[in-house]
Amino acid sequence: MTLSLACVLAESARRRPHHVAVVQGEQWVTYQQLWRDALAHAAALRELGVRPGDRVALMAPNTVAFPREYFAILAAGAVVVPVHLLLTPREIAFMLKDSGSTVLVCAQDFAEPAARAAGPAGVTVAVTGMSPTAPVDGAVDLDASAAQVEPLGSYVTRDAADPAVVLYTSGTTGRPKGAVLTQLNLVMNATTNAFDVVDMHADDVALGCLPLFHSFGQSSAMNSAFRAGITLVLQPRFDAAEALELMVLHHVTIFLGVPTMYFALLEEEPHVTSLPRLRMCISGGASLPVPVLEGFQNAFSTTIYEGYGLSETSPTSAVNQPRLGTRAGTVGHAVWGVEVEIAHPEPGRRIELLPPGSLGEVVVRGHNVFSGYLGMSEQTAEVLVDGWLRTGDLGTKDADGFITIVDRVKDMIIRGGFNVYPTEVEEVLIQHPDIGQVAVIGLPDPRQGEEVCAVVVPGAAGGASGAEGALDEGEIISWAKERLGKHKYPRRVEFVDSLPLGPSHKVLKRELRKRFATQGASAG
Repeated sequence: MTLSLACVLAESARRRPHHVAVVQGEQWVTYQQLWRDALAHAAALRELGVRPGDRVALMAPNTVAFPREYFAILAAGAVVVPVHLLLTPREIAFMLKDSGSTVLVCAQDFAEPAARAAGPAGVTVAVTGMSPTAPVDGAVDLDASAAQVEPLGSYVTRDAADPAVVLYTSGTTGRPKGAVLTQLNLVMNATTNAFDVVDMHADDVALGCLPLFHSFGQSSAMNSAFRAGITLVLQPRFDAAEALELMVLHHVTIFLGVPTMYFALLEEEPHVTSLPRLRMCISGGASLPVPVLEGFQNAFSTTIYEGYGLSETSPTSAVNQPRLGTRAGTVGHAVWGVEVEIAHPEPGRRIELLPPGSLGEVVVRGHNVFSGYLGMSEQTAEVLVDGWLRTGDLGTKDADGFITIVDRVKDMIIRGGFNVYPTEVEEVLIQHPDIGQVAVIGLPDPRQGEEVCAVVVPGAAGGASGAEGALDEGEIISWAKERLGKHKYPRRVEFVDSLPLGPSHKVLKRELRKRFATQGASAG
């Protein structure tokens, strides 16, 4: 069966040629123009020797350049390897070599680190938006090349099982792994998100503030918007105040974000005079604290539909869906064509599904599950078992089919032989009136094995750490002790001005563990 992810843009260009596809700053680009530009850049890539099946890396922010080059690579029949914008040249060079990329397409602002990485990897650099006053030595001016060649007539045909995108994991344990997503994976995920999860309407406008090199922003926002033929407003870097301005200015109706974005928007809400009229909000990437969910819904007069997914599932697996009912604190039901179940969590064990209500490892199978890790057959065999993907997440599924994610297996804290789930503790602590944000981590402890530590960002009423009347460790511990089991409440509290966030605005708990592991001791 032939299928190409490029058809997501090609079909909307055919059906809605004059509808605006992308807005970014002063640029308003129609579907017809975006597709024409993509085909011209695809021809330029072909002139550079790119052939069907080749892997081409892409390093660009949330600007018009990203979707244009993304679909140019796909139209040429090649495989997109999105590059994390915060990586060092050494880390980029690893990705280039590991993926076997032949060309690195980058935006002008990232040409310097791209060139430093591409040299050792023996990869050609093609720059889009190259400044004539600041050319990049040895790099190809992709825009100039595209202007000199005949655009492709259409996209190159691919097989549905062929790779479309290789997404590299963050590499928190061991070397980064390239998750291979097929044409079918990503076409189906875009279609499911657009028409079953979000139910996008022809006049909808979505805000694209999630990084497009990440699976959530790329598939759930960009590809889904293009699949439905709606307008995507791009924000190069998330800022809550600017995001609200963009939503009001462009009449945004759909917002997709991670919990830290919802928290920031909720904090900004009292300071603006006009609010957007949001029809649909999707939250993913991490658990959204119920107080934040309810506070946002009340302030913005809308509903947040919390969902669940990971890079290996393209990414969407389950979402609270209007047709199936919603339940705060859960990630809803499996999306169309996908099964999400709970299995015995023991590594290496064959898949043994557990009855409703049981706590175990979340497993997924369906059209969204990736084909494996690039060049890593053993690691692939560890997670793809009996046709199911082992996610590494702990969760439950009730008799009504609602799925709740309890925590990551690796984030679970074992204190004195008892399991403690950080998300559960965070849900309680965030209800403290003077706590703005909190992340709960496990730290080494000589007596308990691990101790529960709460890393707290004081809210506006909580004051700065150390100031008179500010929050203190003892007060928070006492407050938590009244509301949590004896083995769950934190014996240690650390105060910070902000939590470390990755590019997709997830809290980087590994950094917190590293920072506080050697400081202090258990309070008993």
